[in-house]
Amino acid sequence: MTPETLAIVVLIGSFLLLVSHNIPIAFSIGISTVLSYLCLWPDRPQLVLFQVAKDMWHGIDSYALLAIPLFVLSGLLMGAGGVARRLVDFADVLFGRLSGGVSYANVVGCMLFGAISGSATAATSSIGTFMIPEMRRMGYNREFSTALTLSAATLGLVIPPSNIMIIFAVAWGDVGGMVVNVGAMFMGGFLPGVIIAMSLMVVAAVHAVRNRVRPRDPLSLKEGVRRFRRAILGMLMMVIVLGGIIGGFFTATQASAAAVIYSFILAVFVYRQIGWQDIPKILQTTAVTTAFIFLLIATSKAMGNLMVRLQLPQMVTETLVGLTENKYALLLVINLILLFVGTFMDMTPAVLIFTPIFSQIAVTTLDMHPIHFGLVMIVNLCIGLCTPPVGTVLFVGCGVGGTSITRLVRPMLPFYGALVLALFVITYLPQEWILWLPRLVSPNV
Repeated sequence: MTPETLAIVVLIGSFLLLVSHNIPIAFSIGISTVLSYLCLWPDRPQLVLFQVAKDMWHGIDSYALLAIPLFVLSGLLMGAGGVARRLVDFADVLFGRLSGGVSYANVVGCMLFGAISGSATAATSSIGTFMIPEMRRMGYNREFSTALTLSAATLGLVIPPSNIMIIFAVAWGDVGGMVVNVGAMFMGGFLPGVIIAMSLMVVAAVHAVRNRVRPRDPLSLKEGVRRFRRAILGMLMMVIVLGGIIGGFFTATQASAAAVIYSFILAVFVYRQIGWQDIPKILQTTAVTTAFIFLLIATSKAMGNLMVRLQLPQMVTETLVGLTENKYALLLVINLILLFVGTFMDMTPAVLIFTPIFSQIAVTTLDMHPIHFGLVMIVNLCIGLCTPPVGTVLFVGCGVGGTSITRLVRPMLPFYGALVLALFVITYLPQEWILWLPRLVSPNV
């Protein structure tokens, strides 16, 4: 066995062993990378440590990544600032008179709040806290309400701004002379987000018809206007961030700083839901979250560089192309692999590890634009957030909804079907449809 083959076996085997023993994913990636390098350079352990440390440093030495802590902070400020309730109240104005309108309002509320917070778990906890009891009051059972909420919460990672899109852009790097414009990718998320939202609303509509759910009493015009006025300031953050990027006033990183300033003013001085005594805790949460994300990015980048050194992406490309050269079949295989990966690996490490592996196939074989491929990858892995055994959003949803995973399995099935159907629609959409909005931001996309 050659040193390279042994290194591949050790890399994959040690990683799976560590993950199966509940070692934190960042440490599992880092340890398996070091062990694999030792197979290549067994007599130079100092060089191994130097190489891994250098790769980790270069992995986080990116201007684009500065946006992550700022978007995390703005999301926490918005989440604690009472924005979620205002957005759902506004969504209720739009859909409340329809049969099943409260479920549609839940989906739209998650989509709007996800666009502001950029976090699926934040949307689950913030929206679910009051929407699950409200849906139960309207006649829905606990499990269906919870399943709808956690499924819709994943929209926060697709509707911009989204931290995972920034991470994908960094993981993609420069493949075939193609780099990912973060602002353009933000715009690309709108159409997939709408497709997912519509698919979930179809499931909710079928449930409402089958169970003869009655609409709530119509709201007065005065109450509708009042709710709109309460929500408009929160929704303006999307306009500020995306409008500034489209207008060329600032980059995605600078937009994140603007989002922090705006959310701070809104939460502290306008809504007055956050006091000065709450700021240290919010900053501490931001620091801890950012540290975990950056450690994950650093170790994953080291593993990614090792995989390139071992020519793993080329091996995977040759293997998949050997199975079939049909573009649509290859996309199906990649989606099935990512759906499987998403059931036991969190989204961030999955994007960081598998983007370098599949990027060559996307460019050379599939002739697929990185923005389109990235959106397919993100939507795919969003489904994993809702599936056992490691679905983060699933566990948060169970806690918020006061139910268990075993009781959620059956009501989640139609939502899994809707999400997978939306995934394949997004996968096989003409590329020009996906890139229409991104090209408004950057004509060179």
